[in-house]
Amino acid sequence: MARAQKLKVYRTVAGFNDAYVAAPSQKAALEAWGSERDLFARGIAELVTDPALTAEPLASPGVVVKLSRGTTAEQIKAMPAPEPRTTHRGGSDHTEASEQPRKPKPAPKPKPSSAKLEAAETALETVTADYAGRMKALASREAKLARERRNLETRQHGEVGAAEAAVIGARQAYDGALRQWRKSKNNS
Repeated sequence: MARAQKLKVYRTVAGFNDAYVAAPSQKAALEAWGSERDLFARGIAELVTDPALTAEPLASPGVVVKLSRGTTAEQIKAMPAPEPRTTHRGGSDHTEASEQPRKPKPAPKPKPSSAKLEAAETALETVTADYAGRMKALASREAKLARERRNLETRQHGEVGAAEAAVIGARQAYDGALRQWRKSKNNS
């Protein structure tokens, strides 16, 4: 038979209430409260041992029990006092007394000047246009050089081919003449 886990009672703040839950672990308590953060590590949740506060949660394990922290009057009394303010009603000069006089609002700051931004944008446009012109001129020169290279390569191919053919023809003529000379030398 499985042994029942010992329950502990945990408490966290929930608005004007304290939320109690009887659970076997802090992790189970966080799950019951629906919290994804570790409220215990943040000091927002704690273990409760007071029998008067643990009785109701232990009667319903895993169920969140919310108990008000004081009466409504006590909660209202604990709220911070509102700041005094001047009110005008129906055109009368009725004002609530204030301990501190209101400071006049400072004059609004003037709109920042865009002159430096406009000058920088103009400078950017000038530099961009200048380099665009230079790049276009360079591209034109590159295209001209590419045409010159193609023409030179075509002429080179034709002239080198003709020179190679001349070398082959001269070699054949020389080899033929050399053979004839050797024959004549051997016959003598």
